[in-house]
Amino acid sequence: MHITRRRPESLRGPAESFTGSVWLNEVAAPAAPARLRMFNVHFAPGAHTAWHRHPHGQVLHVLEGEGLVQRRGGAVEEIRAGDTVWIEPGEWHWHGAAPRTFMSHLAVVEAAVDGTTTEWHEHVSEYPA
Repeated sequence: MHITRRRPESLRGPAESFTGSVWLNEVAAPAAPARLRMFNVHFAPGAHTAWHRHPHGQVLHVLEGEGLVQRRGGAVEEIRAGDTVWIEPGEWHWHGAAPRTFMSHLAVVEAAVDGTTTEWHEHVSEYPA
């Protein structure tokens, strides 16, 4: 067993991947051969990701607030504290805070062999108001 007691640095979500104010904290990134990555992501009201996908899928666990998630071709779904969402491998999707509330979630992914975790695409063109 290995216990890590570090205070992860908060990084601002880059404008090419996020709309609005988003902050990320990497919570876990174990050494190889593990490929697990876990982030605590904080979204200001209305802030959200661009369309993206993950090679091995993604688990989102909402810690606080209310948010939205949409899979390409699907309806926008509401998520709230305590909800857990599974995104299938390679499934295009976006997620973020509801228009008038903050939202924080844990995001867990498995990196590909080359170390990549996310393939980013265009920004969301119609975000619910």
